[in-house]
Amino acid sequence: MHRFPVLIWEDFTGRYSARLIDDEDDPANPLAGFGRTAREALAQLKEYLTWSFEHEPWRTAPDFLDPQLVEFRVEVRPEYMLKGRVYPCDESFPLRVACVHGRQQSGMLVCALPMLGAQFYYYEANALRGLVTTYTQEWLKNSTPQQLRRYLSPKNVRLAELAVRGGKPFAAMFTPPDIQHLKLVATPLGSDEMRRSFSRAFGRERLVSELVQLLQRDRANVLLVGESGVGKTSILVDAVRIVEREARSGDDRAEAKLARLWTSSAARLIAGMKYLGQWEERCERVIEELARIDGVIAFEDLLELVHTGGATTNSIASFFQPFLERDEMRIVSETTPAGLDACRRLLPGFVDAFRILRVPDFTQSEALAALHGYCTNIERNSTVRMKSDERNLIYRLFRRFLPYEAFPGKTVNFAARLYERAKSDRATQITGDEVIRAFVSATGLPELFLRDEVSLEERDLQAFFEHEVIGQTEACRAATSAVLIFKAGLNDPARPISVLLFTGPTGVGKTELSRSLARFLFGAAEDSERFVRLDMSEYSLPGSAERLIAGPGGEPSEFINQMRRQPFAVVLFDEIEKADEGVFDLLLSVFDEGRLTDRFGRTTHFQSAVIIMTSNLGAIASETPGFGAGEIASSTYHRAAQTFFRPEFYNRIDAVLSFNALDKENVRSITIKELNALNSREGMLKRSIKLVWTERVVDHVAQSGFDSRLGARPLQRFIEREIVTPLALHLNRNPQLRDTQITIDFDDEKNRVIVV
Repeated sequence: MHRFPVLIWEDFTGRYSARLIDDEDDPANPLAGFGRTAREALAQLKEYLTWSFEHEPWRTAPDFLDPQLVEFRVEVRPEYMLKGRVYPCDESFPLRVACVHGRQQSGMLVCALPMLGAQFYYYEANALRGLVTTYTQEWLKNSTPQQLRRYLSPKNVRLAELAVRGGKPFAAMFTPPDIQHLKLVATPLGSDEMRRSFSRAFGRERLVSELVQLLQRDRANVLLVGESGVGKTSILVDAVRIVEREARSGDDRAEAKLARLWTSSAARLIAGMKYLGQWEERCERVIEELARIDGVIAFEDLLELVHTGGATTNSIASFFQPFLERDEMRIVSETTPAGLDACRRLLPGFVDAFRILRVPDFTQSEALAALHGYCTNIERNSTVRMKSDERNLIYRLFRRFLPYEAFPGKTVNFAARLYERAKSDRATQITGDEVIRAFVSATGLPELFLRDEVSLEERDLQAFFEHEVIGQTEACRAATSAVLIFKAGLNDPARPISVLLFTGPTGVGKTELSRSLARFLFGAAEDSERFVRLDMSEYSLPGSAERLIAGPGGEPSEFINQMRRQPFAVVLFDEIEKADEGVFDLLLSVFDEGRLTDRFGRTTHFQSAVIIMTSNLGAIASETPGFGAGEIASSTYHRAAQTFFRPEFYNRIDAVLSFNALDKENVRSITIKELNALNSREGMLKRSIKLVWTERVVDHVAQSGFDSRLGARPLQRFIEREIVTPLALHLNRNPQLRDTQITIDFDDEKNRVIVV
């Protein structure tokens, strides 16, 4: 026995109508019965439902529990439209709207407006009145007074329940075809899961209409081409909604229930297939089942079909190609412009089987309108609100700091997370400060780069770098300039933030300045996602360029995956002169265009990264014997770099920074800095112990630990051996030491550092 909630009303002529509250066939035109009495109208509706259960066994019980009838008063303003222009009436009039609200089996709140033929879902019970007002005014928009007459309130309205017993199906009924293999590897595109996963394609109505025509009228294979994140899948899902809605309105309701548009991936097609010929056999079965239902299968990435399943000529795409050419199967897929070029290069003729539908980038005005539409759509079912200024701020932040991310892509996902966070925090308004804090969390950029009202003083920035990297004033000044240009927004958005070449002797601070830039720009050099260091001596053999961007099976390398996970990073190519010639060719596009594209058309962006190369070129020729050899002319390093690198490579470098050899004062300052750093180690912090030292310790370490040929690195090893080791022995012998001060001194007689 099935129980259907029904709305009954009497009009002013004395006639009765009975209408289903929840009709799965067509919510906009639900089933209804008519009669001179309420009983007669209900009997008519029950007769049809009984017949339906006998002839349509797939009909399910209504998923509308605990229905309640309420009425809301909504102000509606009639409008006239003449030659494309809207002329609203001077006065609005109140309309009583009958509203039936309840819940589904899943717990989702649902509301139906049967007199308007509308139904929607919502999350907060106290938001119902506002949502009914919004939806009513939206649906009755552009209606003339004469058109609004049909929605005037009836004489009386009440809620009833209709019990219908399900009948046995006839043997001659439509039997759904067997599609077990298709169900195993694909998901219906019109399923609730897919609809919840993708937002409406705001601002893409024309493209949605074109895609519907290509699928229904032209029955073509369609390839949506656009940058990643431009909304290709949302366009497809919206088109599927329209196609299925039109199919449900057809005469053959049995076949209309059958899902004909499915989505899958190359990985799902070959999953579990380990023997020769297995995945080919599965694909044949899927093609046969698609033919039985006149179905279409969609793939998120056409390029994935080209390089999955074996060599290009033995891939899934090459297997599908003859079926496409003979019109024995239909495919809808997506790819980027670079992916399209790669497909044409790797498997000529395959793309020719598709009708290409270009998805262009949004203009700024279109993007803002779409973002406002997306946010308004969320707010219909939520109490959280975001003002236009905050929405515009989101767009500006993504355009400024992530210019390569196509809209809507990550922009609307970012906005959705803001709404979810506000809802979990029980907040009703999203402020600009919350937008900036969320963007800081996502990118790692300090707030000072996001807020125009916060100034960055050159003096303070120069002091920061000179404290971090001692004795390299000119290099620190160049780093300061790069940061200030980025802060002002004057860096080229089509290139990396900066491309720098650090030259000079070893151990004078080249790597440390790179880490300092990562600390200042992105918060933490210790985070491997923010500071990526590659030893180029590992990429010195022929073929290293391919190994830099791809693994043995053609999958992206760890370096590429790292940059895709976190594009805001400092990338250090250490000892760049040792790299293979092919690596230099690869880096040309990174320096010039801020992106790297592999042979499969997969693009990795570097516009949010600082690229730094280190080199010892010119150091040997310029080396002067003796302790602290003094400043080496920067022209020596510049000349060595110009001689070594090809002109087209050298000209793409923003600045060549020469690091000087360290003198005695620099070495003393570095020694004091390294000794101070010992106080921040865990063993000292957890015991609240402070380390102090005498001048004799500083003199001893600076004199004995420094090597003019190797720079400051031996100094660090000397401190570990001569100071950290005795200090560790002292702490282990005296575990009771807490909240105290330890002094170290140099004993001339014993010629070693002692703990006093």
